[in-house]
Amino acid sequence: MASSSDTLREQNISKETCPQQVAVKPRGAVEGRSVSPAQTEPTSREAEGSDLLERVLSKDNMSAALRRVQKNGGAPGVDGLTVDQLLPYLNQHWPRIREELLSQTYRPQPVRRVEIPKPDGGIRLLGIPSVVDRLIQQAVLQQTQPIFEQTFSDSSFGFRPKRSAYDAVKRAQQYVQQGYEWTVDLDIEKFFDRVNHDMLMARVARKVKDKRVLKLIRAYLNSGVMVEGVVIGTGEGTPQGGPLSPLLANILLDDLDKELEKRGHRFVRYADDCNIYVRTERAGQRVLESVRQFLQKRLKLRLNEKKSSVGRPTKLKLLGFSMGKDKRKGGVYIRLAPRSIERLRQRVREITARSNGRGIAWRVRELNTYLRGWKGYFTLADTPSVFRDLDGWIQRRLRMCVWKQWKRIRTRWRELRALGLPEWKCRQFALMRGGYWAVAHRPLNTALDAAYWRAQGLYLLSDST
Repeated sequence: MASSSDTLREQNISKETCPQQVAVKPRGAVEGRSVSPAQTEPTSREAEGSDLLERVLSKDNMSAALRRVQKNGGAPGVDGLTVDQLLPYLNQHWPRIREELLSQTYRPQPVRRVEIPKPDGGIRLLGIPSVVDRLIQQAVLQQTQPIFEQTFSDSSFGFRPKRSAYDAVKRAQQYVQQGYEWTVDLDIEKFFDRVNHDMLMARVARKVKDKRVLKLIRAYLNSGVMVEGVVIGTGEGTPQGGPLSPLLANILLDDLDKELEKRGHRFVRYADDCNIYVRTERAGQRVLESVRQFLQKRLKLRLNEKKSSVGRPTKLKLLGFSMGKDKRKGGVYIRLAPRSIERLRQRVREITARSNGRGIAWRVRELNTYLRGWKGYFTLADTPSVFRDLDGWIQRRLRMCVWKQWKRIRTRWRELRALGLPEWKCRQFALMRGGYWAVAHRPLNTALDAAYWRAQGLYLLSDST
């Protein structure tokens, strides 16, 4: 296969127009690393100008977008093109795509519809763009986000540079500590499926002056979705799954942020999840009703009445976390929401089901993969006793699987003896009758304790590392 430079030479294409060249051989100190959007950000005056599309398609910006798409990975779109195949495809087709973008004849492909079951029931609809469209959207994002970032609310945390879910939860903790002990929990019903395109584009056009970029963004909104081989038009909504979707959501919901700031409310918003903190329940009910009317009249959005409510922050959740009150010290700490714990238990039950025919080594590997990711997100929770209790429960689930595998009395005696237990204990345990779950608690916990599972490589939530 010809090299990238050979291909370009044969086609007599200028390297200045090809994003893949920089991705193959990055220049200077950034070699092998992604260029952050900040490194390619224009000033707001430049970005708002009529040459924004040229800046989107510039060599540096496209190279940074390409590396970001390659780093993020992800599934292919409707054309089946994978991230690994993107660079060879660009070597051959990028000049044509670039010309179509500049001449406004480029047409995005429909997104591939994927249904993801929600933990609390229902289905979340995701739209997976093709990798080429993900590349273009990422390039547009890198040039348009700085324009809007300057005016976004300080209380908005979702999908913004140098902000995270942790920042949102910590800000909420501050409000509760200041005495705002009632929460208005807003849940916008099917937000990403019901965004009004005209309203959204009107807000984008306030800052973006290059009409070609506006037309391109509108084309992505109207690209449609493919369901079982049939393309369905999209008159509203912005599909979750594309790089531009979070920014567009923040642009539309910035109106809500500005309204809440004008009223002097304390709130945190992460994408379409918003919690407002007030001092009394009565104030919370008033705020809930006024925000409901604002969303319907101004943004044509509806609240999910079953999930929107007013309650204590110790009872409600925010991004998987909740608040707890330390009665001895009088402070407010961050804890796990009950639903987050139940989700973990649900997944652990699947991995440690006695009837799945898997060995202990496989179960430990699967548990480690899940538990490390879970703890990595929920490490902010100040609940060491909860982590210890979960560790004990997980180990009991594993002991139950072990006890079933040691079906015969002779096998149980031999395995327990190999663990170093006295012979009389081995005989006593091997002859025990009872259900797997009961035996896994006592006496098997004395033989297969936490030290044993650490030796097997099991990751413990209560460990600091």
